[in-house]
Amino acid sequence: MDNPTGTVVFTTVGRTQYGFDVFSVALPPALTDFSSSPPAEHRLTDGSSINFNAQFAGPVDSNHRRIVYVSERTGASKIYLDSDELPSAPGSLFHDRPIINSGRLFFVSAHERSDAPFKSWSAVYAVELDGSGDLSRLTPSGCVDYSPSVSQSGELIAVASYGCRPWGGEFHQLETDIVVFRRSDPFNRWIVCSLGGWPTWSGEGSIYFHRQAEDGWWSVFRLDLPSDFGSPVPAPERVTPPGVHCLTPAAMLDRRQIAVATRRKGEKHRHIEIFDVELDKFYPVTKYLNPNFHHYNPFVSPNSDHLGYHRFRGESSDGELIIPHLTTVSSPIKSLRMLRLNGSFPSFSPAGDLIVFNPDFDSNAGVDIVKSDGSKRWTLFTGRTSFHNSWSPTESNVIFTSIGPIFESVKKTVQIARVSFDLQVEGDLKTEIKILTKEETGNNAFPSCSPDGKSLVFRSGRSGHKNLYILDAVDGEFNENGGIRRVTDGEWIDTMPSWSPDGKLIAFSSNRHNPANVEAFSIYVMCPNGSNVRRIYVAGAEGSEEVDRERINHVCFSGDGEWLLFTANIAGVTAEPVSLPNQFQPYGDLHTCRLDGSDLRRLTWNGYENGTPAWFPGDETKLGSLGLNSVGDKVSGQFDEPLWIQCDF
Repeated sequence: MDNPTGTVVFTTVGRTQYGFDVFSVALPPALTDFSSSPPAEHRLTDGSSINFNAQFAGPVDSNHRRIVYVSERTGASKIYLDSDELPSAPGSLFHDRPIINSGRLFFVSAHERSDAPFKSWSAVYAVELDGSGDLSRLTPSGCVDYSPSVSQSGELIAVASYGCRPWGGEFHQLETDIVVFRRSDPFNRWIVCSLGGWPTWSGEGSIYFHRQAEDGWWSVFRLDLPSDFGSPVPAPERVTPPGVHCLTPAAMLDRRQIAVATRRKGEKHRHIEIFDVELDKFYPVTKYLNPNFHHYNPFVSPNSDHLGYHRFRGESSDGELIIPHLTTVSSPIKSLRMLRLNGSFPSFSPAGDLIVFNPDFDSNAGVDIVKSDGSKRWTLFTGRTSFHNSWSPTESNVIFTSIGPIFESVKKTVQIARVSFDLQVEGDLKTEIKILTKEETGNNAFPSCSPDGKSLVFRSGRSGHKNLYILDAVDGEFNENGGIRRVTDGEWIDTMPSWSPDGKLIAFSSNRHNPANVEAFSIYVMCPNGSNVRRIYVAGAEGSEEVDRERINHVCFSGDGEWLLFTANIAGVTAEPVSLPNQFQPYGDLHTCRLDGSDLRRLTWNGYENGTPAWFPGDETKLGSLGLNSVGDKVSGQFDEPLWIQCDF
């Protein structure tokens, strides 16, 4: 088979709650305190999907507020000018940071594969808006660039660049340099500063950027460039004070002011403020408009009289206010359908008509079931924290799940449960929960049911280490003839097992090749009796430096058993994480490879964490049609700021 087939359903951390739209406010010629008379806010996007990272597409007046921005309404990030999709990188599933200048569109895309594992695919491109020229890559081959900014003349471009180095593994603050180049000579690059991100031009000779200062506060710095291109550059000057995080700056031309997103002590939300560099004074803006919303990534009009940003559109908006249970995501493989679930740890029913999942991981979340066309949803139980589900391949009314807290120690009580139910009854759903593991055995989780429905493979910490066990799927450890046996044994972590469709193999994640590193996991397969354990080398050859950097989890099989699907860090980081809501692992993208580790394919491109996939092998027509946007949960805009941005220094 040349390409994998079927349907993949997965989750993206927090993404379903974003509900972003782009907004703007008019600014007076002279800034004053906005608390007594906040400016009028105008929504510039239409409330469809999420819309973000905009720039004004020319001067602004009372009748014209044209913007170029990113929207995910097609199932992948595309670039729009007002309501029209722009020609950018054909076939690319990731676009970001669009800028229109002198009739050209500049943007980031990740459509060209990097030359090595653990290197981002992100690069800067340009194309003529009138279609008169070909797409031009402005980032040298083998290099990585983020967050472009174009000078007023359109000739100079600044980027946050990783250069040609492989990704170091960090994501709280990417260790990028500020690099400048001429649009007409993009490969003659001028490194003007080390360690900086999100550059923004102030005229042709100054650049503002953000980075975390030595005292821990994210701050904005300014570089004043010499007139001779390539000459030594003086050290950058810090312009925003400690005591407040200042992120994603936007310079205001002809004014010694910058718009910044801030995080302050005692405030829970990110807000947009204007900082006067000469007066050393902040002018808060959005906290007087929407005090309980996060506001991201400000931008200013060419004449500095309008300020823009994106935020949750609000529950009183006339845009999309319902999160569908399932939404279609663009797939790079035509034979493979992809769906994003509003929930985690999905598992398909044997017929593919239903999906079981966990709506959340709090104490009341429990387990839900949704039709695979997104049209109806049931709650199996609530009031018990649950995670990771496996539908019995032989029983349409039995699933297995882990009941107890997620991300806990080996001794914390987590139990494997068999859940039987009847969806055909009227009124209250009849559900029976049968615990299969003994309470004193500690942390038991991640069940996967064998193809014959008789056994479960799961991870247990009962020995003091997390290894794999086989369990009777009906009576568990309480089977009179002994319903459990151990299949792996070692002072390492074996976890997240998955049974192959033919029952001959079990795939799992493990750090057994380096037990001291609890962050790096690779794929292993073995026979169900624990024999013939072998590692699947995905990122590189055996013994290479690359394979020991693998962080691969949530592995599962294709229907024919020829392909593996998993979440991995192999493609690095696609966008500056500080510019986004919290992502625990923003390098997490879905990939597939063959059973021998060859033919690696990337399935997702964005700045989010994608994971917990499930793979239905059958004809997608059995799953029904999607697009039932009126059925789902209410968008509440409840998502976290990056948890690593601390304000308690």
